Amino acid sequence: MSGVWVFKNGVVRLVENPGAEPLDGNRQGSSSSARRKVLVHVPTNEVITSYEDLELKLLSLGWERYYDDPDLLQFHKRSTVHLISLPKDFNRFKSIHMYDIVVKNRNMFEVRDM
Repeated sequence: MSGVWVFKNGVVRLVENPGAEPLDGNRQGSSSSARRKVLVHVPTNEVITSYEDLELKLLSLGWERYYDDPDLLQFHKRSTVHLISLPKDFNRFKSIHMYDIVVKNRNMFEVRDM
């Protein structure tokens, strides 16, 4: 995992390619040749292409779905304090969410360049 950590409006986020994305988060000027990140389930080498796929993998790892917030998909693992919060729309699923899943599920998921 490489890049620059940016703190703005009380939120820390990773800018993976600082040359392709302005620090203010505005992606309009980013290069069209920037590589897209994908989340991969390592045991099956499967690219996660939907929340349905992701939910099946997380449930098999002991995660439970929370339904408290209608704007988020949330998963909690009883044996930990970890909570995974994802935007409801899969099109807004970004690399920061992918890395959150990777960190909380070591050796089960990877983020790769597409």
